[in-house]
Amino acid sequence: MLKQTRNSKSTVSDDIPIAARDVPQRRSNGQISWLQVGLALFFGSSIITMGVVFWWWQRQTNQLAVDAATTVEPEEPQLPPTDNIRGHLPYEEADEADLVAVTADGSIRLQTAAATEFKAMLSAAQAAGIILVPLSGYRSESEQEYLFFEVKAERNQDTSERAKVSAPPGFSEHHTGYAIDIGDANVPYTHLNEAFEETPAFAWLEANAARYSFELSFPQGNPQGINYEPWHWRFVGDRVSLETFHRAQHLPTAPENTADAEREE
Repeated sequence: MLKQTRNSKSTVSDDIPIAARDVPQRRSNGQISWLQVGLALFFGSSIITMGVVFWWWQRQTNQLAVDAATTVEPEEPQLPPTDNIRGHLPYEEADEADLVAVTADGSIRLQTAAATEFKAMLSAAQAAGIILVPLSGYRSESEQEYLFFEVKAERNQDTSERAKVSAPPGFSEHHTGYAIDIGDANVPYTHLNEAFEETPAFAWLEANAARYSFELSFPQGNPQGINYEPWHWRFVGDRVSLETFHRAQHLPTAPENTADAEREE
């Protein structure tokens, strides 16, 4: 009887099902590792990419800065420096064999081309009732030396003061044989002073001298800063004369010299 009861309990126990429980599944260690590796690779590649981009951008920026710093602006062409003394430029003496007289006594001479045109200009002016007078043409360095140094001593002038009214030897346009001082025969008191600009002769020269390739050497406000000389003209009618005086036309503008004195340029 007792045995039967035990068997019955055993049977009942076997028939009662064990309660089913929801147990969450755990991920394997292998799955977690691959996820971490994937994330690490993603973020790592992103960081590397950003680093490369930043490096490239910085390199380009630095290169642009270097290029800007090393860029050299083209310089304006400059004429070589010119030696001068108070605006007077150096000139070589003409070969006296090339000089031709423009006065009957032969005391005033010019280069052949200049002499030919000057004589033609004299004739044209005379036909218009104007008598032009040649006052000084070619002048050697020794003659200019007397005018500059001897007269400077006679007048008790210092070098700078003397240079205002006379070119030093070696620095006068008269050395070239292309420059000439001109006066008006009817008003001789105006010779070699600014009053010459009020004469009929000067008015005629202003209107006609260019026809014979003569130009005023030292007009008001000339680039050399030389005193105004309405009587001083130069010939620029051939290649040699143009090259000779080309420098004077390309000097920077100098302040006007207002000194009022007679010139022996």
